[in-house]
This record gives sequence, structure tokens and C-alpha cells, in this order.
Amino acid sequence: MSCGLLPAIDNFVEYLRGQKRASANTIASYQRDLLRLQVYCQEKHIEAWEQLQQSDIRSYISDRHKAKKGPKTLQRELAAFRSFFRYQQKHQQLAHNPAIGVQGPKAAKKLPKLLDVDQVSAMLNANADQILEIRDLAMFELFYSSGLRLSELVMLDIRDLSFSDASLLVRFGKGGKQRQLPVGSKAIAAIQAWLACRPDVESKALFISKQGKRLSPRSVQLRLQRWCEKLKLPEKIHPHMLRHSFASHMLESSQDIRAVQELLGHSDIATTQIYTHLDFQHLAKVYDNAHPRAKKSTDPV
Repeated sequence: MSCGLLPAIDNFVEYLRGQKRASANTIASYQRDLLRLQVYCQEKHIEAWEQLQQSDIRSYISDRHKAKKGPKTLQRELAAFRSFFRYQQKHQQLAHNPAIGVQGPKAAKKLPKLLDVDQVSAMLNANADQILEIRDLAMFELFYSSGLRLSELVMLDIRDLSFSDASLLVRFGKGGKQRQLPVGSKAIAAIQAWLACRPDVESKALFISKQGKRLSPRSVQLRLQRWCEKLKLPEKIHPHMLRHSFASHMLESSQDIRAVQELLGHSDIATTQIYTHLDFQHLAKVYDNAHPRAKKSTDPV
């Protein structure tokens, strides 16, 4: 019964891989989501995608919500379904998109954890005693210097760096987008120290393991954890906290949310606006100092 549903999923996955050049993570997630929907259709005796109605998608999402699946998971599944059915419509295999108009539960806005400037300085000003620590310090400096995602950092090649104009090219940003980023002097110095002792291997990756292979995201997470343990830092720090800290500190100093949006590689400024909540105390202080009606009167009543 379900065999008639599978070819369309396979074709869509090939479309994502070949024409859309979607990331491996996106392809794997969308394929997993669609195969799960296919199982649901089998249970409901739905033999073809054109038989699927909006009420079926709504029922499926409701069941997943009852199974304690989080809002982010359900939003991603709906995005996968909408994209899949749009593809089906485009190739005239479907007359309607049953996922259009179906809303998933909204996730509560959760403010990201970050470090203050003193905490970042304590973490990055420590001395590196070994070659791998020199590499690690270069990675952490670059995280904070340029606000990179973990996936972007591990995909950097040596050729992506330009020391002459202190910049780097992110070639594998979210959604396959590229962007040029400035690199601070501290990060430049740390990277040059790493390249001076980096093993002479054929790998083009900027950050490599002892075996000369490109580091995995998990390896970077573990190295950061080890670094923090060595420094006896009380805060549990993960790579994305350095990106969050970069964004908050940049916004606090510049008050230019559009620039911060570009640096972070956010396609929607609403994603960047979460950092304005973190920066409220600074904004309140600016308001109190600048607004003519905000200052407390010292005149006697």
C-alpha cells in the first residue's frame, strides 16, 4: 500500500540534493519527516498523496504534539511537508498543497545564554601549552571574532582566509549562502600561531586533528569542554555561546542590528532581534541619558 508513496519521496530527495543543493542535514531531516508521514498514511489507508487532505496533516501534527514532540520539531516537519507538496504541484502530480494553512504550536522564545566580556577574556587570554591547544585557541578566537556557526567553522579551508585584508569567506553558510566576514587581530594572531605549527598534511581544512583529518563538530565541542575544565571555568560553555556573545556584544557597542544580521548570516532580521532583548539594560541607560523627559527632576516641589 505504501509503495506508491515512496517514489515521490525519492524524487524529492534527489531534487533537494541535485538542484537545490540542500545541506546533508536538511536532506536527512526532510527525508525522515516524509517517511514518517508515509507511515501515517499507511495506517490511515491513504494510498496516494493526492488523497491527503489538510485535515490529515492537522491530525498528524496533533498526534505528534500529543507524543511530546517539541514546537521546533513540528515546525520543521511542516516546512518539509510544504516544500514536498510544492514540488509535487510544480511537477503536476498534485492539485493542492494540504500542508498550507496548517499551523504548528509556537515555541516560547528562549533567550540564549552568553558570556560577558570579562568571561570571554578569561577564556581566551589563557596560555596554550600544546600544539592542539594552540589550534583550539585559534578556533575559539575565531568563533568569537566572527560569530561563526559551528558547522561553518569546521568547513573552513585555509584558502578561505585572507590575512592581507583580515577577512574570511564562509562558503557553507545556512541555506548554502556565502558571506564575507572580518576577522579581528587577536584571532588573526591565534590562527597564524596555529598555522606555524600545523602538521604538514595534504588536507585543505583549516582545523585538523592529530591524524590530519578535518575536525568534526563533536570534536570541537569536546575540545571546548576540555579547555574550560583546564581553566576551571564555572560556566558550562558550548560553541554557540561564543556566537551568541559575539552578537550581543556587537549589538551593544554598535546599535546596528542590520549589520549584526549580516555578520551572523540571518536571512530574517526577526532572528537577530532576540539579541535586542538581551541588550535592554544598555538601551534603557541610553534612553535615560538622552531623552529630555526621561531624566529625573531635581527641582524642589
